[in-house]
Amino acid sequence: MRTFRPLALALLLPLLAAPVLAQQQQRVYQWKDASGVTHYADTKPAQNYKSRDIDVRTGTTAGATAAKAEDSEQCINARNNLARLQGSEAVGIDTNGDGKPDRNLTDAERKSQRDLNEAGVKAFCTPAKS
Repeated sequence: MRTFRPLALALLLPLLAAPVLAQQQQRVYQWKDASGVTHYADTKPAQNYKSRDIDVRTGTTAGATAAKAEDSEQCINARNNLARLQGSEAVGIDTNGDGKPDRNLTDAERKSQRDLNEAGVKAFCTPAKS
C-alpha cells in the first residue's frame, strides 16, 4: 500500500503544476531609437516594436511579431509640411503675426524649410521597413 501513495502523488504533481508552468512566459518588447540603440522592455513602447513571448525557465522564444505604432503628431506634421514644400503650389508666410500670409516663401526659404522638415521626418518618424 505504501508504493501506491508515492506513485499517485508522482502522477498528480504534474497535473497540479501545469497551470503554474503555463504562466511562466513573459512578453518582451524590442525597438530601436533614433540613434540606432536597441531597447528592451516589458511594457509597450510608443514606437514601432517587435514583441516576443519568452519562456522564463528556458529562455526560448515563441517567435517575434512586428507591430506598428501610430505616428506621432510631430511626424505627421513634418511629413505634411514636407509634402507641401515639395509640391509646386505657393507657400505663404505670416511675417506680422496676424495669422494671414503676407508673402510667399522665396526659393531659398522653401529649400531651407524643406531641409528642416526632412530632418523632422528623420527625427520623429520611424523608418519604413524594406
